[in-house]
Amino acid sequence: MAEVQVQEKGGKGGKVRSKKQNTRVDMTPMVDLGFLLITFFMFTTTFSKPNVMDLGLPAKPKEDQPKPPPTEIKLSNSISLLLGKDNKIFWHQQDPTSLTDQNLNETTYDREGIRKIIEKAKAGAVDKTKFTVIIKPTDDAVYKNFVDILDEMAITKSEQYGVTDVKPWEKAIYDRKVGNNGAAATPATK
Repeated sequence: MAEVQVQEKGGKGGKVRSKKQNTRVDMTPMVDLGFLLITFFMFTTTFSKPNVMDLGLPAKPKEDQPKPPPTEIKLSNSISLLLGKDNKIFWHQQDPTSLTDQNLNETTYDREGIRKIIEKAKAGAVDKTKFTVIIKPTDDAVYKNFVDILDEMAITKSEQYGVTDVKPWEKAIYDRKVGNNGAAATPATK
């Protein structure tokens, strides 16, 4: 607490003067209170939690259970998105025999691009409850584009989507479309 220290000067008689008093304030209780307040606010503050997107992945089958049959998705209920290099995205609703350079369509990542394409494909689906978006990132795709597509799935309320590899027949058309020189070309027949 505060203390008052008085200095006594010995002296001879004479005029009586009022004695100067030196005051000193003890800061220890105030420092203790400061640390208590800092500790209180640190424990009561909620720290920002990282935003994480949940991906619903199927459970891994047990070894003694038979392997489930592969899921067949009809072309009329699906759309395939190929994430390419240089922020390009391509889409199609074709099977291996009918996919060509002309019907592998390019669009953009904005709301007038891929969002409209997904909504149009969903509206034209035979069974809207089974509409599935198949996302196929190429080796040239960047992570940001993948996150953008996952955001579009949430925006367009496309609850059924899958991520898979680009099929070889799609890769060949994609390479021709973007002009990859090192593409694996189909061998010439004699």
